[in-house]
Amino acid sequence: MASISTAGFSANDRQYQPPARPIAVLCLDGCSDDYIDTAIECGRMPNLEQMIEGGFRAVARGALPSFTNVNNSAIVTGVPPLKTGISGNFFLDPETGEEVMMNSSKYLRCGTILAAASASGRKVAMVTAKEKLRDILSLDLPLASGEAFAFSTEKAAEARSESHGIGDVEELVGRPQPAIYSGDASLYVLDAGIVLIERGLADFCYLSLTDFMQHAHEPREPEMLDFMAGIDAAIGKLLELDCVVAATADHGMNYKVNDDGTPNVIHLETMLTKQFGDGVRVICPITDPYVAHHGALGSAVTVHLDDSQHRVEVATFIGCLDGITEVLDRQGAERELELPADRIGDLYVLSGQHVVLGRRPEDHDLSQLHGRLRSHGGRFEEQVPMLVSEPVTSETSDLRNFDIFDLACNFHLSREEA
Repeated sequence: MASISTAGFSANDRQYQPPARPIAVLCLDGCSDDYIDTAIECGRMPNLEQMIEGGFRAVARGALPSFTNVNNSAIVTGVPPLKTGISGNFFLDPETGEEVMMNSSKYLRCGTILAAASASGRKVAMVTAKEKLRDILSLDLPLASGEAFAFSTEKAAEARSESHGIGDVEELVGRPQPAIYSGDASLYVLDAGIVLIERGLADFCYLSLTDFMQHAHEPREPEMLDFMAGIDAAIGKLLELDCVVAATADHGMNYKVNDDGTPNVIHLETMLTKQFGDGVRVICPITDPYVAHHGALGSAVTVHLDDSQHRVEVATFIGCLDGITEVLDRQGAERELELPADRIGDLYVLSGQHVVLGRRPEDHDLSQLHGRLRSHGGRFEEQVPMLVSEPVTSETSDLRNFDIFDLACNFHLSREEA
């Protein structure tokens, strides 16, 4: 294998000193700790079990709301959404007054660890299952020159050298791109990362999976166990390549249903309009192109008021609803949830473990759901695994999922100091 740069670099006031080994950081989308516990218990993840026996395992807090764009952006920058500016998958743009998906790097307000690593001499590859993340997270990567790679499973066949750093991804991986609504969409990401490292094309990888399987299956279902075994096989190959392997998740997952299995939804805009009249707009920041996952229903929403003088009255009304756990004003959400105040509404609302928040019934297509509704977004999906193939001495008892690159790059420093 070609020499690997050990030059240190900084990103967003954090220092990184990677060792002379390939680094593979995995985001196991939607993978709460119970998926890992169950798979290990059932004997389906022997490589991961052995890895953490000789390495590090902990539980960390993700960023809130516990959604994909929010947390992937935090992970690749090392900072919370207050600094990244990514407040959801979807928001009301204050500059245009339009509701838009936050699927572009133009919304990211700080640089990434990936770009800084590339500038320091590392061979960076960023592979995502979902195309929406590829655009956000590839900020400032030297793709046109082929010095870095960024592509997705979802649009693998469309990758071009001038825009993605590499073309012929399907030839590279050895098979056509799979459907995005499949477990193979995630395994394709891992297979691509493995090939890039094997061929010496990359030595600093971020591999972000999709949570289709977690939305569709609980941990002990056979389909889920087979999927986790596929992830484990890929982890085994990365370890054989002498990679430092580190994994976390963007969020967990919970059933959001009533006792009869129907979605347990509070259609908040409908209720607020009935109580207070027009002038209320609820934004569901989970909204993204993947309606078959969640029907745009999650456990966090933000409320915009035409007349903010009614903020306290509206907040009191919301707080009295069954299933609501927190109602914060804009300043409270900035302080307690670390959210950018200019990209949320007058109020921020979180719901319970088995409750989702929606806008109006007509705004949510549930016809494409794969089984009973499983979703995320609130505090009950905030806890995620932190797994590293090397022993780690953590300096904090409050690990965040966006500390994962710190652990992957700097684990050896405490040994050297000792």
